Amino acid sequence: MLKKRVQCLFSFIIAGLLFFSIFTFSGGEGKAQGQSLILLQNSPHMKTDLEEDGFSLTPLYLTEGGGFMEASENLEWSSSNKNVADVNENGEVRVVGKPGRSFISVSNGVESDRIAVHVTPKEGANLVQQEGDQYNLIERAMDELSLEEKIGQMMMPDFRTWNGENVTEMLPEIEALIQDYHIGGVILFRENVVETEQIIDLVEGYKNAANKFGMLVTIDQEGGIVTRLQNGTDMPGNMALGATRSEELSFDSGRVIGAELEALGINMNLAPVLDVNNNPDNPVIGVRSYGEDPDLVGKLGSAYTLGLQEHGIAGTAKHFPGHGDTDVDSHLGLPEVPHDRERLFEVELPPFQEAMENGMDAIMTAHVTFPKIDDTKVISKKDRSEIALPATLSEKVLTGLVRDEMGYEGVIMTDALNMNAIADHFGPVDAVIRAINAGTDIVLMPVGLIEVFEGVHEAVLDGEISEERIDEAVERILTLKLNRSILKTEAEVNVEKMKERAHEIIGSEGHLKVEQKVAERAVTVVKNDNILPLEAGTEEKIVVVGATYSDSLFEAIGQDHENVEHVSLNAGQSELTEEQQETVNSADSIIIGSYTFDVAGRSANNPHMQVYQAIVENVEVPVVGVGIRNPYDIMAFEDIDAYVAQYGFRDASFDATVATLFGQNEPSGQLPVTIFDEAGEVLYPFGHGITFE
Repeated sequence: MLKKRVQCLFSFIIAGLLFFSIFTFSGGEGKAQGQSLILLQNSPHMKTDLEEDGFSLTPLYLTEGGGFMEASENLEWSSSNKNVADVNENGEVRVVGKPGRSFISVSNGVESDRIAVHVTPKEGANLVQQEGDQYNLIERAMDELSLEEKIGQMMMPDFRTWNGENVTEMLPEIEALIQDYHIGGVILFRENVVETEQIIDLVEGYKNAANKFGMLVTIDQEGGIVTRLQNGTDMPGNMALGATRSEELSFDSGRVIGAELEALGINMNLAPVLDVNNNPDNPVIGVRSYGEDPDLVGKLGSAYTLGLQEHGIAGTAKHFPGHGDTDVDSHLGLPEVPHDRERLFEVELPPFQEAMENGMDAIMTAHVTFPKIDDTKVISKKDRSEIALPATLSEKVLTGLVRDEMGYEGVIMTDALNMNAIADHFGPVDAVIRAINAGTDIVLMPVGLIEVFEGVHEAVLDGEISEERIDEAVERILTLKLNRSILKTEAEVNVEKMKERAHEIIGSEGHLKVEQKVAERAVTVVKNDNILPLEAGTEEKIVVVGATYSDSLFEAIGQDHENVEHVSLNAGQSELTEEQQETVNSADSIIIGSYTFDVAGRSANNPHMQVYQAIVENVEVPVVGVGIRNPYDIMAFEDIDAYVAQYGFRDASFDATVATLFGQNEPSGQLPVTIFDEAGEVLYPFGHGITFE
């Protein structure tokens, strides 16, 4: 009898040790608790779309302290009815389609979980979730996380440089900061993302440093003029897409960008820009917008986001409630949008509303004042003057408008808090406290991470910020991470395999074809006095005149035409030199490549514009203008013979323009904005575009 008891006790101890060893994880946050192995799709926070070609299930381990991580090792998958749905060894489910129910199960040899696939002739396939407290991942996390851990989830600093050097690899000091302050996300800049293998190593370094949950690794990869990656596919940008009028191409642009970010391990894009650019004087949005029509902006922005999300990339609509009708750059000053609520709901807000209703993951706020929404006045720390409260810090905007009126339940994040519109007028801690109380969930680029973290912590303890407000924010952040499968992983990522795959995807032939197609469809012939297409023979001389980026136009023309010269203007040059004038006089046709980004640049009094005007007025040969960036440049030289807008300065746009100039690309672009003359009269209306047919 004693022998049997000893044997039973020994068996019990061995079983216990086995159970303990299975649920103790290296590099994680300790051992699992209770029902440890679950399927993420059983969480009530998850909504899984069942695609016709199948879907994937994600197994999780629950870790101590409210954490969770993706399980991947020593798992077995099975289906109870393969005539309804089958599953492979990677948890990828294929719905066969026969009516009935199949339980898809995963097991690690000790524990298991399952979820049902139910198929009916009328409704097709649906997931039927299991019930149990273990699936309430968010509630469990909120119960067990410390206040410090919650605050850390809300912080999204940048580590652009460290001790004056660009950060291109994970540093011990940065890793310590992330872990000590429980940081939930980081943002990367061009200085950080040099080439494919280096980016992957850096991104994985950030992810490995994260505590308990996956790390949001974000970037501004809008396409066009805001492109952080230094290699890969350079999509032409939003206004180019606006000129195409194509939701399909906008989706494809998002899909290409999403695929390349996914290949690098980046999981959140601070795009698309949904500002309605109806102010030609806007110095910061401009061609980053799809155009001046709210319906066009909403449709193309939503299509772009769906393309991102197809690759698991979270999208971010910016800059709410709208930065399009401003003439001040919020990086430099504090802009104002003076319109009343009726106008805002007609113009600025519809694209954001459409994005919210179509599953936008996050909304980024604008450092812009909207006095007709919030007329609160505050005292600037800069000069003690009275200023209006920016939307980023306004409860009436972020809670009253976004949450209560527009019904948005996703993540709200600030624009960068180091921008002058905020940093000039508010203290670093004060700005963050105001933003959180207003309704912000993620604090982007706080000025002085440690000071801000400690200031927010103290503000919660003192009652200046309620812990309920912190909990609301963290719940939304964790829900976003779950919905986009931004998770800690049990197994180490095979970085070398990831790099091999990334090289196949980034800048691939298929992606470059999308880039070129967008560029070609975007080119807009705004004016043509029977000049285009040019028929320049080998003996005919073409002279390209311009300053910024005109060399790229010259080089693109030179690929097909040998007899080409470039007249490059210096900064501030208002007249051609004698030698340059001789070159211009020898031309059979002249192509002016103008590049502007603000009112001063396109003013008729601008030095370069004076050069272009003189050429147009004095030469006898055809003169064609190419608006390299802004389509508005023709305002400064209305009498030019022909004018083409290309909306960006990447190689694909120059190639598309040159193909159009010489009749190898049939132009189909339509102006996504109205071009006015200096008196405010319409020169060329929204939708205008000339073809060669």
